[in-house]
Amino acid sequence: MASNLKNLSVFERPVPSAAEMSFGIVVAEWNHAITEALLAGALDTLRSAGCPEEKISVKWVPGTFELAMGAQYFAEYTNVDAVIVLGCVIQGDTRHFDFVCQGVTVGVQQMQLSWNMPIAFGVLTTNDRQQALDRAGGRLGNKGDEAAATAIKMVALQREMELEDNGEAAANRDRGSVVN
Repeated sequence: MASNLKNLSVFERPVPSAAEMSFGIVVAEWNHAITEALLAGALDTLRSAGCPEEKISVKWVPGTFELAMGAQYFAEYTNVDAVIVLGCVIQGDTRHFDFVCQGVTVGVQQMQLSWNMPIAFGVLTTNDRQQALDRAGGRLGNKGDEAAATAIKMVALQREMELEDNGEAAANRDRGSVVN
């Protein structure tokens, strides 16, 4: 179904408990009214999932392009389980939009893979301000809400996979197998 026909913040599968998780949130200052609404959505979702306030850290960066570096700072200097990046890039008259969108997308993807840490992509890339408002708590939901739910689900998946891996390693040891 096309995203302009439904509220994308209604989740088909339940969001796991975040009571034992910690999150860093990096928010772009640029398009402040939009990114503040994205932050409100992310915080609401984390709190609703049971994440304690003291396990949520919010930091601001100048613009969307700087989100990947902000995420890296969380990975390097904190013990968060996941990072949520929130930004908004609105199409203008120049190709700047394309470069910023590509840079943040590639930067966040590289961060996830190099740090083996979930980094949820809550960046709006819209044609105009109204589209951004529609996706920042308006008629189409809140991308911040969705990014927080994604971060929670990815931390839960990572923990599940780590437990399965540890269980398999233990079972192999019990059978006398060597695990590499």
